[in-house]
Amino acid sequence: MTAVPGRRSSTFTRLLRFGFTDPSAAERLLDVPELASVRTDPVLLDALGATADPDLALAGLVRIVEAQDPAERRALLDTLITAKPLRDRLLGVLGASEALGDHLARHPRDWHALVTYEAADLHPGVAEFERGLAGARDPVALRIAYRRCLLAIAARDVCGTTDVAEAAAELADLATATLRAALAIARTAAPEDAALCRLAVIAMGKCGGHELNYVSDVDVIFVGEPAEGADERKALQAATRLASHLMRICSETTVEGTIWPVDANLRPEGRNGPLVRTLSSHLAYYQRWAKTWEFQALLKARAVAGDPELGAAYIEAVSPLVWQAAERDNFVADVQKMRRRVIDTIPAAQVERELKLGPGGLRDVEFAVQLLQLVHGRSDATLHSGTTLDALGALAAGGYVGRADAAQLDEAYRFLRAMEHRIQLYRLRRTHLVPEDEADLRRLGRSLGLRTEPVSTLNREWKRHASVVRRLHEKLFYRPLLDAVAQLSPGETRLSPRAAGQRLEALGYADPTSALRHLEALSSGVTRKAAIQRTLLPVLLGWFADSADPDAGLLGFRKVSDALGKTPWYLRLLRDEGAAAENLARVLSAGRLAPDLLLRAPEAVAILGDPEGLGPRLREPLEQEVLAAVNRAESAEGAVAAARGVRRRELFRTAAADLIGSYGTEDNPAEEDPGALVDRVGNAVTDLNAATLSGALRAAVRAEWGETLPTRFAVIGMGRFGGHELSYGSDADVLFVHEPRDGVDEQEAARAANRVVTEMRRLLQLPTADPPLLIDADLRPEGKSGPMVRTLASYAAYYRRWSLVWESQALLRAEPMAGDAELGRRFIELVDPLRYPAEGLGEDAVREIRRLKARMESERMPRGADPTLHTKLGRGGLSDVEWTIQLLQMRHGWAEPGLRTTRTRTALRAARAADLISTEDAATLDEAWVLATRVRNGVMLVRGRPGDTFPSDGRELAAVGRYLGYEPGHVGDMLDDYRRVTRRARGVVERLFYGV
Repeated sequence: MTAVPGRRSSTFTRLLRFGFTDPSAAERLLDVPELASVRTDPVLLDALGATADPDLALAGLVRIVEAQDPAERRALLDTLITAKPLRDRLLGVLGASEALGDHLARHPRDWHALVTYEAADLHPGVAEFERGLAGARDPVALRIAYRRCLLAIAARDVCGTTDVAEAAAELADLATATLRAALAIARTAAPEDAALCRLAVIAMGKCGGHELNYVSDVDVIFVGEPAEGADERKALQAATRLASHLMRICSETTVEGTIWPVDANLRPEGRNGPLVRTLSSHLAYYQRWAKTWEFQALLKARAVAGDPELGAAYIEAVSPLVWQAAERDNFVADVQKMRRRVIDTIPAAQVERELKLGPGGLRDVEFAVQLLQLVHGRSDATLHSGTTLDALGALAAGGYVGRADAAQLDEAYRFLRAMEHRIQLYRLRRTHLVPEDEADLRRLGRSLGLRTEPVSTLNREWKRHASVVRRLHEKLFYRPLLDAVAQLSPGETRLSPRAAGQRLEALGYADPTSALRHLEALSSGVTRKAAIQRTLLPVLLGWFADSADPDAGLLGFRKVSDALGKTPWYLRLLRDEGAAAENLARVLSAGRLAPDLLLRAPEAVAILGDPEGLGPRLREPLEQEVLAAVNRAESAEGAVAAARGVRRRELFRTAAADLIGSYGTEDNPAEEDPGALVDRVGNAVTDLNAATLSGALRAAVRAEWGETLPTRFAVIGMGRFGGHELSYGSDADVLFVHEPRDGVDEQEAARAANRVVTEMRRLLQLPTADPPLLIDADLRPEGKSGPMVRTLASYAAYYRRWSLVWESQALLRAEPMAGDAELGRRFIELVDPLRYPAEGLGEDAVREIRRLKARMESERMPRGADPTLHTKLGRGGLSDVEWTIQLLQMRHGWAEPGLRTTRTRTALRAARAADLISTEDAATLDEAWVLATRVRNGVMLVRGRPGDTFPSDGRELAAVGRYLGYEPGHVGDMLDDYRRVTRRARGVVERLFYGV
């Protein structure tokens, strides 16, 4: 393979391509005589290139091959080339672990441990590892056998045969088998001591939790009892000698290195206490002296070696104590302090590289999971697992952790543990620091399957997962709710004002002083109401903090609780209906409209706890309820007050569903289709306004004429009302039509119809606590100059003689909403030829529509308004999209039945189906129309009053952003996105509407 001086050899280039960082050294290694039979075989380079560190793998292979005798060398190389499982395993280990490469060089025949590829070899347990260690009779032999077993675990791990949790479980099983072998060696060395006592070894920490690292202290507790007839004092002395010998066998350094340190410091009294205690002595200590952290540690206790009956008795005795720990005074505070102490011990220079103990590290997940286990495990045995990921799954299954949160934590924990495994595997050293050296980071990234830009990808993925852990850990671990849950005497629970103030500031409360006053009012006292609210407040504070206005959420909760706190069903609803409390928090902190509606009749909060309660009600049952309420009333004013009360409740239902669908909850993610939210609001508000008009019409008629009006009367919805596209603050655009009954004088019928209209408008605008429903009839013939109500014949005569093109366009939205259904149907038959003219619009009519639109753009835009952000009249806004679609309807509606609809989005889909507009253009117009409508809805929800532009107030603007799905600090992105979407829509309008 010698290259011409001054030129790169083809092998050099190939080696670079295969991932070698030092191709020259690799060329020299491939040239060694021992590799002569395989150096040109393509499978070798392919396999080396697939490893975490091809240079390291090749160097390790050469050392192993050189250490073999000729016959063994031939067998190794033949197997290496012909058997892919061995090739992948051996080279995979050599490319990931310098330490295991050293072991194979010292014990060259141990490569045979990687040849077996049977079911038992793929998923070994304690029994298989015990067989692997069976021949070890002294500490040196035990180390060699241990490394041989470790070699197989690492091979399965780096090749992906096992995942990180399975590898950790295998490492714990190997540790179990090793402790048993070490105890057997100790007992053989001191048979007299063995005869005097019964000794059980209890694994703690990661070994006990069945989730061990490659290199980790193995935490244990020793329990001893005298053998039958033996003296207790002498038995404990003998047990202590055996335990000490076991620890030395595993921990001491020999010519074959060490296995791992055995740490017994988790025992009662720590390193100051006796190494071995009797079971009764353990129990006496735990019942009287133990601290909270000791019970937390016992959560992972598992009997692994020695006397099995004694080990089982120990676990059975201490388990109840573990699950009673949450009842101890200051339980949560103790655990949190311990966690903070752990963080404070990390050197400042290492915090950012600390994989285990740093912010967003492994310990954050483990502490959070353990704390939740201890709090809830006393009443739920499904949480009694010492394995972090199993416990996390059980917490999610039991509803103690949101499933989405648990899934994110699970993914992050697995990634961080995999990083920890690979870091330790390299030199088999106990470390949790992410390396800084580029070559080490490259090997680490490649070992995790990150082959493209391994260093930058590794850093990005590590930071992402750590960020997820940090965010969710703060939510789970520091949530003061745990304080309330852990205390069985809730009357004693009281938020510390100082701590609460700091917490509130951290959560984003703008006025912590006022917030503290609200908290004090809500949580002080020994009443049932105060006790339940103390339980609710911590989690509510977190939900409020997740909104744009936490202060408003807390103030709203205080007002609702003041109004309803003495009603038993309210507190029961929030305590027992998991979704109700979160839904209430979302509604109260997202803006002014929904809380204002709720506080006018707080009993509507019951809607938030009903799984079906947030769904919109259909018009027919809604109208039946309104009419029934009107019929029960003694006066027209009382009747319409009842109808407006129903409307207010249904507006709250609609607004609450819109907010919750936009924000999402822990159990239900935010609605992904904004168009669905817009349609839901438009249909719901339209239906409830139609039902309210029906109620007002019935009330006005009953007050003067009883059950029958002298003339048939119908209300025709126009504009957004007729299009089922109303926003929360929209007026009801209508036309009134009547037709005298048989035998009734026309003038009398007209007077009756006008009095009904006047009374309806008066009743619906009476000053009450409920929002008014404003009726706008300006789209009637002759506008404000024309009569408020006409007969059907009068409409026919006017439209036949005087109708203008804009009136035909306005009639595209006409739909009967209340009153005489037959008369409404006949009105629609009358106007259909006007709005869908036969053979479509003439060119003069098209030019007139374009002229009107251009004039409206120039004259009706408010002075000083930003045309790029005005949702109604601005560039690519509602008016642009609607006029474009309406022009298509008037031109082609006569021939395309799908276009004969009052609804913008339905007409747009029909135009696309008829190939009148391209799929891309239709999507662009739809996106802009939905976004502009959502902005208008959001402004009304946030400010409590309608608006066609984004708010100027920073907090209100942020609240609209949150409603639209933007995270805090991204209002600039929201405005940029709005301009981008509407600019593209305007381009479509220029082409399709103006013909540019």
